[in-house]
Amino acid sequence: MDFDFTDDQEQLRDAVRKWVDKGYDFERRRGIEKAGGFSREAWGELMALGLGGLYIPEASGGLGMGPVEGMVVMEELGRGIVLEPLAQTLIAGAVLAGYAPADVQAAWLPQLASGEALVVLAHQERKARYRLDVCETVATPSGAHWSVTGTKSVVPVGDQAEAYLVPATAGGKLALFLVARSAAGVRASGYNTIDGGRAAEVHFQDAAAQLVTLDGQTALEHAVDIGVAATCAEAVGVLDKTLAITVEYMNTRKQFGVAIASFQALRHRVADMKMQLELARSMSYYASLKLNAPADERRRALARAKVQLGQAMRYVSQQSVQLHGGIAVTDEYIASHYFRKLTQLEMTYGDTLHHLGEVSARMQDTAGVFA
Repeated sequence: MDFDFTDDQEQLRDAVRKWVDKGYDFERRRGIEKAGGFSREAWGELMALGLGGLYIPEASGGLGMGPVEGMVVMEELGRGIVLEPLAQTLIAGAVLAGYAPADVQAAWLPQLASGEALVVLAHQERKARYRLDVCETVATPSGAHWSVTGTKSVVPVGDQAEAYLVPATAGGKLALFLVARSAAGVRASGYNTIDGGRAAEVHFQDAAAQLVTLDGQTALEHAVDIGVAATCAEAVGVLDKTLAITVEYMNTRKQFGVAIASFQALRHRVADMKMQLELARSMSYYASLKLNAPADERRRALARAKVQLGQAMRYVSQQSVQLHGGIAVTDEYIASHYFRKLTQLEMTYGDTLHHLGEVSARMQDTAGVFA
C-alpha cells in the first residue's frame, strides 16, 4: 500500500506548518490562553488558509477534500498545540453536507467554508459518560418548526460559536438539530479547559432549532468518528513535538559533566517513546483511511485507533515529564503545555478504557491473525 502523500497534500502540510511556526508561537499561545482560550484573530488566520472548507463541497464554497487532508492539517496544528478548534468545523462541514436538507446546507455551508460562522458539536451530557445513545435533551415539534430543551456539557468554545449541532430525542428517537447561539432560550457559560482552550455548558430552553436529520444516531456516530480521527491526527503532532522537545532537553541538560542524552538507560526510554509515536502515527493513518468505510467497519476501526493513541499519549507524556524532571510541570516551560494537551486528548470523544470496551463489544467471531 502506498502511504506517500500527494504534492497537493504536501503543499497543504507546508502551508499550515509555516503558519504554526511563524504565526502561532508559544508566547502567542500563552497570551490566547490567558485571554480566555480562543482568539478570533487566530481563527480568522486559519480560515484565510481555506481550512474551514476542507470537508465542504466546492459547490458550497469549500475545497472538497477528504480525511487524509484533514489528518495532514490536524497533525500540524497538533505540533503547535493550537487552541482554536478546527476539528469542529471539519465535523460540522461533513455532517451538514452529508445529512442536512438543501435549505440548511445553503444557509450554513458557505458560512462555514469562509469562516463567517463557527458551528460546534454539542453532544455530551453529564449522565452519558461517552455513550452516544444516552440523551436527555428533548426536541418538540411546533408546526413546521422545532424547539429544543436540555443541557450539553463541555461544548468546545460554546460561548463563542455561532451555532451548535445538537442531538435530541424526538418522538422516542434520536434526531440531530442545528441551533443558533443567538436564538431565544440559549444560554452558554464558558470556562477554560485543562489544555488552555475553552469550553462551555450550554443550556437550551425551548430554543428554536432547524432539523438536520431524524436519523440522529447515524449522524452523531459519524460526527464523533470524524472527531476521533481528527483527535488521533492532532495527537500525533503533539506526540512528535513532545518527543522533539524531550530530546533537545536531554542533549543540553548535563549531569556529572556530560549531557544526559549519553546515558544508556535514558536512551532506551527515548527509543520506547519513538516506538509509541510510530504506532500512534500508523493507527492515525488507519483511522483516517477508514472514515469513509461502512458504519460498522468504521466504528470498529476508530475505536481501535483511539485505544492505541490513548496508550501512546499516556506513555509519551509521562516519560517526557520523567526525563525532564520538575521543570516539565511548570507553567513557564513548554513541555507542561504539551503534557496537558495530551492528557485532555486522551479523554476527548471517549477515553482509552471506554474505547477498549467498544473494541471488545464490536469484536467479531474472527479477529487478528485469523481474520
